Amino acid sequence: MTPTTVSRLNELKHKMETREARIGIVGMGYVGLPLALLFSDERFRVTGFDIAPDKVTALNGGGSYIVRIPPAAIHKAQQAGFRATSDYSEIAEMDAVIICVPTPLNEHREPDLSFVVGTVQSIAPHIHEGQLIVLESTTYPGTTEEIVAPMLEAGNPHGLNVARGVDEPGVHVAFSPEREDPGNELVARHDIPKVIGACGPAARELASALYGAIFRQVVLVSSPSVAEMTKLLENIYRCVNIALVNELKQLCMKMGIDIHEVIDAAKTKPFGFQAFYPGPGLGGHCIPIDPFYLSWKAREFDFRTRFIELAGEINTAMPSFVLSQIAAGLKERSKSVRRSKVLVLGLS
Repeated sequence: MTPTTVSRLNELKHKMETREARIGIVGMGYVGLPLALLFSDERFRVTGFDIAPDKVTALNGGGSYIVRIPPAAIHKAQQAGFRATSDYSEIAEMDAVIICVPTPLNEHREPDLSFVVGTVQSIAPHIHEGQLIVLESTTYPGTTEEIVAPMLEAGNPHGLNVARGVDEPGVHVAFSPEREDPGNELVARHDIPKVIGACGPAARELASALYGAIFRQVVLVSSPSVAEMTKLLENIYRCVNIALVNELKQLCMKMGIDIHEVIDAAKTKPFGFQAFYPGPGLGGHCIPIDPFYLSWKAREFDFRTRFIELAGEINTAMPSFVLSQIAAGLKERSKSVRRSKVLVLGLS
């Protein structure tokens, strides 16, 4: 590295280690806001960016729109310097910027990266030399290097490149998948290992220093694509196993076997088995969506992800199966679905 590059790198690392670095988090949703609070708990000064005026107003007023985050947590963060804004020009004041925006599917069940693209377009004019940019949004392998990095290079007015070489100046880019688990009170957020894949050794070093300040363990992988695939594997693993147990549930019903008794017996095995439970389909932000990101990307390589597609078919069909069972149960009692009142306990 050149003396200037080394100096800037060491200076930013020192600011991260001493909690003096300014952190900007784009997207104040169920991933971005808890992350902002985690940094605030470690005495970092955090600015939350969001395009939704109501979210910005609520947060600056000390309120919360996420049930599991009480207003008291927002007040505590404000005392550490936390504030929210929709003014993306303030990106220029940040030492590190973390992108936590949604990545849904479109009507054709294909990846919708419009939030990621829009965010990168908004921040690119304001990035500066030596800044660290991290994408946390779940996406397909290649997004960071094929979309985010080129857009940052093309969109900034200073001619900055993404620093990939050992001694190359520019902006530093990495991917670190979010591992948010809403409602989990058993594992503290800072105890969840943080996977990091970066575009170059300097970005890897900076991202490790940034996340190492708030997470007990940092897991470094060789590239952003490996980190992107890691997140998809985690969720595909759950999706496929949920589909398996959903299929077995239907078979057990025909055989007069209680699937829950089977699962309870199987999970007594101390190795080689993890319990998954049947349900009326898939809920949440990740499992119904993320596997299809990989299915879509696989087509580029003329590869069909048959396990993922089959799991999707089974899980997508579960609501209809449950409805058919309700209808059959009502029919046995000489009632029709149309004239019956159905109570759903646990609607999400």
